[in-house]
Amino acid sequence: MSGQGAGERFDLVIRGGEVLDPGAGIQGRFDLGIRDGRVAAIEPEIDLARAERVIDATGQIVTPGLVDLHTHIYWGATYWGIEADPVAARSGVTTWLDVGSAGAYSFPGFRRYIAEPSRCRVFALLNLSSIGLIAPTWEFANPDYWDVDLAAKIVEANRDLILGIKARIDRNTTRGVGVRPLERARELADRVGLPLMVHVSWGPPTIDEVAAYLRPGDILTHCFTGGDMRILGEDGRVLPVIRDLQERGLILDIGHGTGSFSFAVAEAMLEQGVLPDTISSDIHQLAVQGPMYDLPTTLSKFLALGMSLPEVIERATARPAAAIRRPDLGTLRVGSVADIALWRLEEGDFVFHDVGMDERRGTQRLVNTLTLVDGQVLPRLPERPPHVWAVLPEHQRR
Repeated sequence: MSGQGAGERFDLVIRGGEVLDPGAGIQGRFDLGIRDGRVAAIEPEIDLARAERVIDATGQIVTPGLVDLHTHIYWGATYWGIEADPVAARSGVTTWLDVGSAGAYSFPGFRRYIAEPSRCRVFALLNLSSIGLIAPTWEFANPDYWDVDLAAKIVEANRDLILGIKARIDRNTTRGVGVRPLERARELADRVGLPLMVHVSWGPPTIDEVAAYLRPGDILTHCFTGGDMRILGEDGRVLPVIRDLQERGLILDIGHGTGSFSFAVAEAMLEQGVLPDTISSDIHQLAVQGPMYDLPTTLSKFLALGMSLPEVIERATARPAAAIRRPDLGTLRVGSVADIALWRLEEGDFVFHDVGMDERRGTQRLVNTLTLVDGQVLPRLPERPPHVWAVLPEHQRR
């Protein structure tokens, strides 16, 4: 796995860890050699005399940096946004996909003030609504905001950052206009040739109405919601239309957040053999306060539900990277960027909650110990306090 000569030097060697990269088929005790911000070698043992610096990962798990497919990081200009870098340093998330915080009018600010200064990797899905998520919801209530032509121009000017289109479709975001904004979002995604992510929650509209607009490669986020747009029928079975779409390439994404993850739905789905394709946080001003907290906590919930560690890690690395058409990320293959996370897998008796505060107990918890981007350690930084409006629902205040 090296690709290097025996005497070549490394800027950094991470030694002695259990390397886990399910997407690349790498699992075992290996040393990683890093040079010029990229993975240069993966070997059972690297001579430490060849290293400028050494990180001892003995007893820890070493994975690719996590790729979070559903985040909100437009701090200061939107209702939901947090700052990515401080959370990245403590959570192992090196690639952040902001989904719909910015619309056409606010995307230039997102690029200049969020993406460009960030130490971690930042990409976006553009909201069809030209105002984005400046407020908690209602972004599609006014049809004047559904400006497909303007959105397409913004995509064309920012294809390095914009990797898809986002539409939140529920009773609050649409406010009586039905699926018309989804029709326009579909038009926009098809015009620019990018995937469409659709958020579901409480209707109207119905999940069947939404499903009619989904295509292979699109992303249905909040797929384990307990709302009445959930993908389980009244009989508790996965809706045939959703099962068929997933088999044809629809991506089922978790997007935990503050209102979108139900243990009961998750258990029913897993019992029927329907696993999420990607596990994301939907981290934002409220969710970071709990019960979601961060992506490692969300991954730990799926360990508690019976998924294996390789299954969970793959759904937060290689699979979301493939969903955004960036297979160069979320991997430790030789030659890839050295975005890396180190972990302790703690054993104990842990209590986890879904958004309704239903609890499940687990015996394992992932705890991030170090995060690197381009082979450089991200410093632990203080996180800003929540905005004055970021108050958890009463039932989640513990």
